[in-house]
Amino acid sequence: MSRIKQINRLQAQVIEAKAKAQANNQDDLELCVVAAFYHFTDLPDYETMRNPLKEFCDAHQLKGTILLAKEGINSTISGSREAIDALLSYLRSDPRLQNLEHKESYCQGVPFQRMKVRLKKEIVTLGVPDIDPRHRVGKYVDPKDWNDLIADPEVIVIDTRNNYEVEFGTFQGAINPNLETFGEFPTYVQEQLNPEKHQKIAMFCTGGIRCEKASAYMLSQGFSEVYHLKGGILKYLEEVPSEESVWEGECFVFDDRVSVNSI
Repeated sequence: MSRIKQINRLQAQVIEAKAKAQANNQDDLELCVVAAFYHFTDLPDYETMRNPLKEFCDAHQLKGTILLAKEGINSTISGSREAIDALLSYLRSDPRLQNLEHKESYCQGVPFQRMKVRLKKEIVTLGVPDIDPRHRVGKYVDPKDWNDLIADPEVIVIDTRNNYEVEFGTFQGAINPNLETFGEFPTYVQEQLNPEKHQKIAMFCTGGIRCEKASAYMLSQGFSEVYHLKGGILKYLEEVPSEESVWEGECFVFDDRVSVNSI
């Protein structure tokens, strides 16, 4: 589908959504769907995507943040079931985003105050040129297999989140690099890790995106056996029964909920 046709279809959907919202008077949502998603793909036109996407979200009364960059899209957004489904359908209609995966949770009330669509240099800021998860990334580990992996005494388990996030909770035995920002991760690797000594590395983060870049970076530094939790902590909490979980505490999230301990 051409970009012109996509824009025309979007405009029609915006008009339809506005009409539905006015008819239903949906100013407040009692139960919100919170969807988190990201996708690394080449978006050379990301700047022109911003306004149509913002209009679409506003028309569907969605709240949250979408980050757009040449390297892809990253978002956490909330709204009604119908609105979330409409947005995901629209995004996946772009062939470059057709394989976009998302994770969902639910909360009472709207966890975000407004809708923002921002343009960025990176959808998650590592600050190291030429690190591209589309070309090389660590080995994904499904949540159901994560416990066995990190129980291996030869595996170094690293929490790639910022220090204030780690304080809410983490996995048993995980190393906290004490990062103020994700951009400090390369320095931590250079100063504290050695590919000859630390041969098995397992990493995790909130939703998986930071580990995409972190694992790609570590591979570029000569680490050969690098694993990361597929879907992040949120997917682990969603799929692993509480009686089997080795997660300790809660998981910090970037909205009014502050933290979650189950999905």
